[in-house]
Amino acid sequence: MTRTRSSSEIRDASRREVVRALVVGGTATRTDLARSTGLSAATVSNLVSELREAGLIADAGTDNAGTGRPTTVLRIDGEGGSFLGIDVAETYIRAVVFNAALTEIGAADVDVDEAWSSVDRVADALLSAVDQALDRGGRDRDEILGVGLGLPGIVTREPWGAASPHGWASHIRELEERVRPHLPTPVVTANPLQAVGHSEIWFGTARGRSSAVVVNLGTGVGAGIIVEGRVLRGATSTAGEWGHTVLELDGRTCRCGRSGCVEAYVGVPGIRHTLEEVDAEHDLLRLHQRDFVHGLRDAVDDPAVVETLARTARYLGIALSDIVAVLNPEVLTLTGWTAWALGHALLPDTRAALAERAPELTAARLDLGVSPVRVNSVATGMAVLAFENHLDSRALARRTRPRTAPIVSVNPLPPPPLPQTPQPIAG
Repeated sequence: MTRTRSSSEIRDASRREVVRALVVGGTATRTDLARSTGLSAATVSNLVSELREAGLIADAGTDNAGTGRPTTVLRIDGEGGSFLGIDVAETYIRAVVFNAALTEIGAADVDVDEAWSSVDRVADALLSAVDQALDRGGRDRDEILGVGLGLPGIVTREPWGAASPHGWASHIRELEERVRPHLPTPVVTANPLQAVGHSEIWFGTARGRSSAVVVNLGTGVGAGIIVEGRVLRGATSTAGEWGHTVLELDGRTCRCGRSGCVEAYVGVPGIRHTLEEVDAEHDLLRLHQRDFVHGLRDAVDDPAVVETLARTARYLGIALSDIVAVLNPEVLTLTGWTAWALGHALLPDTRAALAERAPELTAARLDLGVSPVRVNSVATGMAVLAFENHLDSRALARRTRPRTAPIVSVNPLPPPPLPQTPQPIAG
């Protein structure tokens, strides 16, 4: 049974829509905002006054194009506050400082390829990345209005914490507890799949779409699922673990301990496995993950690489056909560092396999491509989540933020509708 939202929740939702429209559009009049969000002119006017008082909205001049009185043009005041997005991946940690217009102003990366055996080492790397990002962005901790912490594996709100895949991810809860007291507050956590969904809703191909799936390709793989304009979190906030669905019965052993998972074929270790099947002595097999993927990108005339990418594309297309059969999305977007390096090489064969395997009509008008959001989409999505959390009534009313705050979760809302023309996957 769907719970009826309170008047405060509805107002919070409307406030987020107004801010999102301004962040995405850059500037707008009150009339523009009412049109794009579907809110009444009176509601928009009240929310603008409220956001102006909170220091988040400023004037951007006047619009004299009409026949009546000049209209005030509004913008997000970038100096109205800052947010921190953190992507804790399996091979690196990236911390990014954004201003209130969600423009990146400082970032830092720290490699953790060999560090996951020690939670203390990863925690130190995370906090070092945060300190470097703050320094490069010229921001003090007290200026940060919220932090989004993206954690790998299955991140839940349950007391028993993260569970999968085996090994390092079982220590995610311990890592969270270790770093939380040293981060600016409040802190929002989510898994990377939900973060990339929010990034695409605000800045990518999911803007204005009711249904979309954002497939994150890297060491691991997963899907941010958007249904009716909202990122699906699931009953225990673990939705999107598509990488641990079965592609091949009794197939390759996955890191999660099961056999035949999608990740074992289209994650970076899976792609390496495929190249090893094609040519067990290939020079690229000696490289670490990122260098390996970049090596594939730069060797597209190598017969072994061509065959590896063809097989990987077919695996990916078949796996995506299951998503399409179940969800029938308008948009299916590939994102993540592997997708940015190899996506365009994979797309033709991926489209062909998807068209072949998807049930009739489910993919007929599907828009499949690589995300135009080429900054770190997890860090960006986590900053969006932190911003949305800050926009609730209680946060805006809070003049003095506590130095220690509980981990919170948010319920993001759909963006204002922006019509787009779908592109068929075939032809």
